[in-house]
Amino acid sequence: MTPAILYAVTGVLLFCIGLRGFIAETHLLRKILAVNIMSSGVFLLLVGIACRDPDHPPDPVPHAMVLTGIVVAVSATAFALVLLRQIFAETGATRLPEDEQA
Repeated sequence: MTPAILYAVTGVLLFCIGLRGFIAETHLLRKILAVNIMSSGVFLLLVGIACRDPDHPPDPVPHAMVLTGIVVAVSATAFALVLLRQIFAETGATRLPEDEQA
């Protein structure tokens, strides 16, 4: 197994773990962390697919996309944390309201 395939498989596993956390958790901070885990999985997958041929150098475009994605992910996380803080200040809760109609 080449390192590129290992990166890609690890990225898919991380994405699936993050997706499970995003769907299953009701605590908003855990949802934010799950989205960060999902984005890390996508970054690993992009790094893995950048090395298509072991004899040639990796494609620089996916690496540039990963660097840009890291900056966007940090900004989105900071914005989500500010929103979470506002929700906590107004409601006193950090969980999503339960669906009472079900």
